[in-house]
Formats: sequence, structure tokens, C-alpha cells
Amino acid sequence: MTESQSISTAVVPSLHVIPREAHNISRKQMSQGTLRVLYCLREAGFAAYLVGGAVRDLLVGGEPKDFDVATDATPEQVKALFRNCRLIGRRFRLAHVVYGREIIEVATFRANGGDDEGDRLTDDGGRLLRDNVYGSIEHDAVRRDFTANALYYAIEDFSVRDYVGGFADVQARVLRLIGEPEARYREDPVRMLRAARLAAKLGFTIAPATAEPIARLAPLLADASPARLFEETLKMFLSGHAVASFELLEAHGLLPVLLPETAQALQSNKSGALRRMLVQGLRNTDARVHADQAVSPAFLYAVLLWPAYCRALALLQAQGVHAAEAQRRAADRVTLHQVARIALPRRFSQPMQEIWLLQPRFTLRLRKRVFRLLSHPRFRAAFDFLELRLAASDSHADDVAFWREAQLHPSDATADSAQDRLTPDEIGNDAIAEAGDAPRKRRRRRRRPTDTRPAAE
Repeated sequence: MTESQSISTAVVPSLHVIPREAHNISRKQMSQGTLRVLYCLREAGFAAYLVGGAVRDLLVGGEPKDFDVATDATPEQVKALFRNCRLIGRRFRLAHVVYGREIIEVATFRANGGDDEGDRLTDDGGRLLRDNVYGSIEHDAVRRDFTANALYYAIEDFSVRDYVGGFADVQARVLRLIGEPEARYREDPVRMLRAARLAAKLGFTIAPATAEPIARLAPLLADASPARLFEETLKMFLSGHAVASFELLEAHGLLPVLLPETAQALQSNKSGALRRMLVQGLRNTDARVHADQAVSPAFLYAVLLWPAYCRALALLQAQGVHAAEAQRRAADRVTLHQVARIALPRRFSQPMQEIWLLQPRFTLRLRKRVFRLLSHPRFRAAFDFLELRLAASDSHADDVAFWREAQLHPSDATADSAQDRLTPDEIGNDAIAEAGDAPRKRRRRRRRPTDTRPAAE
């Protein structure tokens, strides 16, 4: 029996219709594009339902960012109905209907059983590689991951259709997997991260049976696509619930697999300073998201991997590596090790490293250095990071005060005396305090050779 068959035998769908007067969902909360897709499919004779996260979020009073539609029409039939439609995906064949900047994702009901035939494929470990075997709405409900995501809003009578107890779980604020948890996690290990992310986002409790296998099966994430893990971490940490997500990753043993060197550094940092700073950084990120301000993946990962960088830097300095060289090597080492797990693009990893490597320069207050740092394109992000480091140690308070003044009154701040600056060796080997800039050898200017030829007559 395959893992897909075990799901089928473990869960028997049973329809529960929640009428309009028993729920709070209104068509006014849906986008015009979503309503056009739903009505067009219905008028063409197909079943069409708003499904998944949008229904769940509307039930708990949230505002969905995306609206997904489920139908018995095949992707090709959907494409024939909408000129503004494109088909995507191999693992899951989907139709995207585009209205301006809005994309309505339309998925065909998927079957919940069968062997690895047709267009379904699983590997030896039960991980689902491709699933394009179509079925009924009952089959589709059982195939979904969590009961809260298996709710269908019917446009014809404005009811909510529930086949697996999802409505009661949403009311009770419980996140529960459909089917046998271990089999579902093996089918797609990223579901463990989704459990933590959704519980953090919704304020739900993860059901005990759903939570129990996570720590034991967490190593399966090492086989997940690094690119997919990157996308999942962005959803987790840049959606306004970063602190809660991080705490759930810790609680369920997922952090050592997702951010192994950070987890190791946090465990060895007995004072808790590195964790305080990391959590404060995530708290600041949440505040920016809720204030509708821009958030940068580069800054996020500078925060998440800072403990790992500090630990690597301390180890290199303990080996006698010169300060500036230790900084560069530590930054490269941490980045290289992490991208093997999470595919952090270079457009984010390079600014992340620059934020780290600029930190020691805040202790150097020579006039030329001050102006040079103020004009650096990464100055603002690096200074914000310096301010964040106050959560770990107040030893940076003087530097923060100086550079705040330097931004307001550059001429006054750069009049600082030479005795206030530190040399690289004086800064010490502490990984959190960092080391200063490496002394640079002054280049000897090459003089042009004197022309000793006689002048032309």
C-alpha cells in the first residue's frame, strides 16, 4: 500500500454543510477577479468553490492575500474558458487566471488514492513527487494537508462545505493534519514548517497527534529543495508573525535542521545575548510588516545568521587569525554552509555579509573613515543593525549615539579626536564586539620615469 492509499483508508470524508447564516463569510470580502472566475466556471457547467487558506482566513476574521479556486474542470478546460489564463507546474498542474496584478489560482479536484500510475509519482520514502490524478471534491478534501485548509465556499448558495471536520477545528483554533501525521510529513516534509507557520499566523494550537512526529521527522527537511525552503522561510518570517514562528521552530526541533549553525550558536551562548538580539530583530521585522513598511530578506538573514557568524568569528580569532581576515572568512563560511540548506540568492547574501562586515567600522572615528562610511550604500542597513545589537549588549551605546549625531551633523561628529578611535588589536577577540578594520598597507605611488631623451631640434 502506498502512502497515498493510507490517507484514503484512514480518512472517510463526510459532508457537513454550514449555511450562510451560520458563518461570517461574505462575497463583499472577495476580489472581483475571484467572483468572475467562480461565476464563469459555474455558468459553463463546472463546479467551482473558493477553497483553502482564503476560506480559513475569512472565518477567523482575517484578510486573505490570495484567493484560490477548486473545480472539476481540468486545467485545459479552464484555459479554454479564460483568454487571460496560463497553465503552470509539473508537480501540481495549475491554471492561473490573471486580472491585472491579481492572479487567481485554479486547481482541479485531485484524487486521494491509487498506485504510482498515470500522473502520480512518489519516491521510496513516500514523498510525493507529482500529483495530477483528478477526482471528486471528496477526494480533493482528503488530499489537502490540514483540516482548516479543506473548507469550500459554494458560490451558488453561499454555504461552506466541510468534509473532514475543518470548520469545528477553525472554531476551536486547532491545526490538525488530515490522515496519519507521519505519512503526511513523509509525503511532503515541508508540511512541518507549514504547521509552525500557520499556527503562528493564526494563533492556533497544533493538535497533539499532529505535533508529536515533528521533532522526530525534522531531519527529513534536509532532503527538501533548498529553493523551496527559502520561499517557505520568507513566508514564515516576513508575514508579520516572525517571533511566534521562530519560537515554534525551536519548540518543535525544526531550528537545528533549518538553521543548524544558528541553533548551535544559540545553544552555546550561555548569556542568551545572541538570542535576545535575534528575537528583537524578528520583533522589529513584525512591526515593520504591520506598519506596511518595506522589509529586506538580506537584513532578515543578517539577523537569523548573526549568531552563527559570531560563533565562527570567535573560533577563527581564537586560532590566531587576524581580525579582518577572520571576519571575511567567517562570513563566507556561514553563508556557504547555509546555502546548502536554504538557497539564499546572492542578491541577498552579499548585502547580508556587507551588513556584518561594516559593524567594526562603527568603532573607527577618523574623519575620512566617518565620511566614507556615511556615504556607503549599505550604511543605513548596517547602522540599523548596530542599533539592534543594543539588545545583546549596551557596550555599543556610545557608537550608536555617535553615529546618530554623525547623520544629523556630520561636521560636528567628525571632529572627534583621534584618541577616541580603537585599533584592530585593541578591540579584542570577542565575537559579539567584533574586531576592527585591518591595517592597510599604503601603496607606494609609482612615478612615471623621467624622460632623459634629448629634446628634438
